[in-house]
Amino acid sequence: MKAAVVPALGAPLEIRDVPVPVAGPGQVLVKIEASGLCHTDIHAARGDWPVKPKIPLIPGHEGVGRVVALGEGVERVAVGDRVALPWLGYACGYCRYCVMGWETYCTSPAYMGYTMDGSYAEYAVGNASHVVKVPDGISSFDAAPLTCAGVTTYKAIKVGRATPGETAAVIGIGGLGHLGLQYAKIFGATTVAIDVEDDKLQLAKDLGADHVIDARGDQAAGLEALGGIDLALVTVPSPAAMQAAHAALNPNGRLVIVGLPADNRLELPVFETVLKGISVIGSLVGTRNDLEDVFDLHAQGRTRVVAETRRLEDVNACFDEVLAGRVPARLVFEFSG
Repeated sequence: MKAAVVPALGAPLEIRDVPVPVAGPGQVLVKIEASGLCHTDIHAARGDWPVKPKIPLIPGHEGVGRVVALGEGVERVAVGDRVALPWLGYACGYCRYCVMGWETYCTSPAYMGYTMDGSYAEYAVGNASHVVKVPDGISSFDAAPLTCAGVTTYKAIKVGRATPGETAAVIGIGGLGHLGLQYAKIFGATTVAIDVEDDKLQLAKDLGADHVIDARGDQAAGLEALGGIDLALVTVPSPAAMQAAHAALNPNGRLVIVGLPADNRLELPVFETVLKGISVIGSLVGTRNDLEDVFDLHAQGRTRVVAETRRLEDVNACFDEVLAGRVPARLVFEFSG
């Protein structure tokens, strides 16, 4: 099968002909129809984070396709089912975090496209316990970005406790932020979209943002004129953006971070954090239940995925596009046949 492979950390990806993987006990083999490109895939290929991925690596954790083979003991998934292969490729189900409903913080997890090979390939293996069925009526093209960008921002808005009557700002209207903005509206908050690109600001308006602020101007004055914000979702890996969002928070405000800076550092003022009762929350993707919610909302027509199709053969050029900010929101590799 054709696959995009990271041969070494920091090296360009190589399109290789590799053997089709075999589904082991409890696993399923999926013929991939679409796979989204997440910025995390770029971080993985470059080894940007403290915990390094397996090498060689097939990236991809927004894969969607049809189950074509079952490993021993698989019962909850059938051949022909269309499933998503999300970031959380496996959680034990027994540790305190799994039992409490926080499986993304499992003490012995496996991650698609990081600790296990992912969906930048014509076929991929997933654990039957952790693939999520995609409802009829949702295209594989749309389902791919929802599998990470969607569930990540949905969970972030959820743990940020957005409510009607509050003002929620989404910083960065890209692959994650354009969906986070929509979830904030679904939760009933007044929404503020913040970006530095004209096309992203226009996209926010098209998606129904109540307010749009160009961060190239006086962002602080703009947010102050709105009465401050109660929730800030920062989707970009920028400590400066996180600090600016923190500064705009009202008392009892929540700063929710999903962007991961390569240098792994963020400085925030303790005095203001304590006196205003501000919460700083890290949010890591979402659970299988969260992804089912995301798919349900999309099936109801309540969200819109903004993405463009690309060929897997152009993966390195696609990485460059993302890094240069030249994409509308998400890129999706589609597979023929």
